[in-house]
Formats: sequence, structure tokens, C-alpha cells
Amino acid sequence: MARKKIIAGNWKMNMTPSEAVELVNTLKPLVATEESDVVFCVPAIDLIPVLEACKGSNIQVGAENMYFEEKGAFTGEISPNMLTDIGVKYVIIGHSERREYFAETDETVNKKVLKAFEHGITPIICCGETLTQREQGVTMDFIRQQVKIAFLNVTADQAKTAVIAYEPIWAIGTGKTATTAQAQEVCAGIRQCIKEIYDEATADAIRIQYGGSVNAATAPELFAQPDIDGGLVGGAALKPDFGKIVNYK
Repeated sequence: MARKKIIAGNWKMNMTPSEAVELVNTLKPLVATEESDVVFCVPAIDLIPVLEACKGSNIQVGAENMYFEEKGAFTGEISPNMLTDIGVKYVIIGHSERREYFAETDETVNKKVLKAFEHGITPIICCGETLTQREQGVTMDFIRQQVKIAFLNVTADQAKTAVIAYEPIWAIGTGKTATTAQAQEVCAGIRQCIKEIYDEATADAIRIQYGGSVNAATAPELFAQPDIDGGLVGGAALKPDFGKIVNYK
């Protein structure tokens, strides 16, 4: 069975609630398609207005982060049940910016992944190497470790529904993009890793995105690769160009 492409925008820390609604209204007609799943992952304060603005469209809404407890004394955090209560379907977990600036670890990523599945939220699990790691030839060792720990105690049935986003850190927001061959090689390596953890059926079902300066020009070639099932798009997700990425063919 062919995997349905999933193209998600990661808005990062951009867009006030009023700006967010305006952007959704601009993008809605441009991303209308049944061929790919389209997800807008938006800042927490934008979730409710964006969900409202997306009603009746093909756009699904995701959060950019969540905590691994249902409630409690965790000032500033957002729980999975808060997200499900308003209708959030996806959550980005372990983005390199969260790891770098907010001390997220492979272990906290795993806790969040398990909690997302427990609440029926699809995790978009991020992995990726630094330029130094790529130059030292340890890209796959590092990414395999990230993937293996993220999927600890995750069942095969859960894993089949997960999304993995491969984002080389050296290509995020830098304007540098991994070559198509580099991106395909790592995504194939991730699929092989999932096959080793589970089985071929799980590896065939899981969707793996490429992220890192994806734009309208690079999307068609990237998304044509056998192991790349769409993209996690940063800056370009805030512009009308996102419509071209979604309708990449």
C-alpha cells in the first residue's frame, strides 16, 4: 500500500493569534487537496483560533510541543489532554530547537511519544545530526540512537501511525538543503532501523518526512524519493508558497 504523503508546517514562534487566522485564510484554498495530509503545527496560543479557522477544510492542526504528564505543578507546560480537548491531532516532539535551547533529551522525547500515543495524538518525532557529526561520519549512528530511544516501549501498531521527521540540524533555517541523495539515504536508514526494531510491515507503514529548508523548488524531487513521505516545513510554511509545496506535483 502506498503511503500517503504528509506535509506539515512548523510555524515555530511566529504569528500572533490574529495573524495566524489571517494566514490560515490565505493558505486554505492553496493547500486544498485530498492527495496529501496537510498539518499546521502552531504555537500554543494560536491553537484554538487556528482550529476554528480550519473548520470545514482539509487542514489538520498540531501542537509544537507538549508535556508528558496529564496535569500538575508544571508551570508553563501544556498537557496532552488539553490538546485533545480542543481537537489537536498531531504534536511535534523532540525538534532540534527544543533539544538545543530547552534541554530536551532522548529520554524526555520517549516519555512524550508514549504519552501522545496514550491520548491518541500522532507524534511527529524529530531526529537529525549536526554538521560536525555529519563530517565525522557518525550521522546514522546518532540518528539510530535517537530513533531507538524515541520508540522504546512503543508497540508496532502505534509505531505504524507515527511520523518521523528527519531534519539535519545544519540545514534548518540556514538555506542549506541536504542533497536529495543525502536526504533519501538517511530516510532509508531510518526505515531500516524501524524494520530492525519491529518488522517490515511496520517499516513500510511508517511515514518519514524530510525537513530543513524545504521550499517549492526542492519539494518535488525530495518527495519523489522512495523513503521520503513528505516534509516538515519551517519558514516556507508561513508564506503562500506553502501551497506549492503541498501541491508539489
